[in-house]
Amino acid sequence: IPYDIYVMTAERGGKIAAATVTWVTQTAFAPPLVAVGVKTEFQPYDIAKEAGGFALNMLGKDSKGVFGFFKPATVEGDKVSGEPFHAGSTGAPILDYAIASVECQIVEIVKQGDHHIFVGEVVDANVTKQPEGRADEAILEMKELGDNVFYRG
Repeated sequence: IPYDIYVMTAERGGKIAAATVTWVTQTAFAPPLVAVGVKTEFQPYDIAKEAGGFALNMLGKDSKGVFGFFKPATVEGDKVSGEPFHAGSTGAPILDYAIASVECQIVEIVKQGDHHIFVGEVVDANVTKQPEGRADEAILEMKELGDNVFYRG
């Protein structure tokens, strides 16, 4: 199964969380919905659940060096794990280097297995760097990180 790489972020009461996620898919056009598999033991799970929302930051092909630096995420000023961010319209952190992002309100959590599915309604979307060619080909994929990088699968 091919995996694109995203950084899911959330903020609640001054607590900021960020984690690399790869299990992401669009589920509906009206309203626009996405589903994200989130490991229940990760800090972003609790913070996003408490906040009622999250952002998905889309990494471009030139973001290979930042993959995996969110284990665990640290926050200092306006940087998360050393990477600058700003608050999006919902308050969720938007990584400054992300080529695009979507901000979502959680409408349902499917609780099965060690990853739960957050179903989020997209309430805001931003493109910071217009991709050349097809937009879906601009996202960093797991296979582009080399033969020795796997997502525990």
